[in-house]
Amino acid sequence: MIHAVPAGARIAQEAFAREFPQATVWNVLDDRLLDDARDAGGLTDALRRRMVRLIGHVMDGGAQGLLLTCSSYGEVVDTARALWDVPVLKSDEAMFTAALAGPYRRIAVVASTPPAVPAAVAQLEALIPAVRPDRPVDIVTALSEEAAVAGDAEATARHLADALQAAGGADADVVLLAQYSLTPAREALADLVGVPVLDGAGAAARELRGLLVPGDGHTATASAVAR
Repeated sequence: MIHAVPAGARIAQEAFAREFPQATVWNVLDDRLLDDARDAGGLTDALRRRMVRLIGHVMDGGAQGLLLTCSSYGEVVDTARALWDVPVLKSDEAMFTAALAGPYRRIAVVASTPPAVPAAVAQLEALIPAVRPDRPVDIVTALSEEAAVAGDAEATARHLADALQAAGGADADVVLLAQYSLTPAREALADLVGVPVLDGAGAAARELRGLLVPGDGHTATASAVAR
């Protein structure tokens, strides 16, 4: 797994311990990736090349599968899939597929860092033709940078709920967390908004388990769609 923030790394590791315990996990952290993208106003060519170099590093080291846990760099996965013949997953792809395949008409995406918002929407919209071609979907986004510095999960949830209300997303049928670092606030946020709140870490771990463990019985929907 390649991480951009320590909190996301911890949450992803917990998800793999729970959902894919037989995996040997190798964690690579560049803790400037997210800050540099934020400072640049989004991904630059230099940042894309930097992520590709990190991916090449783990592939040269023998990785049999890769999860890129930073949603802001999801577009680089498309490049990696063309270069390496092993499963490479975007952070929230499995979660997005589940949301689009479900009964939800209005989907809200919440984030605490600006680059995560367009990255998440781009992934959702890219999956619509394959997963949900015949049903309308309405996507609303909410950003709360205060949530990134909140002291605990309950405070994070309150900031996200306030941002969702301000963005006109109070009537959403489901809420998607655009960053792994927001996962601890999932249950508190669900209580506040009264609808399901989905996170990507567990879904990604289950996806890789299904791809890498023969006979697991898991359907690798997201990767099949993306490829």
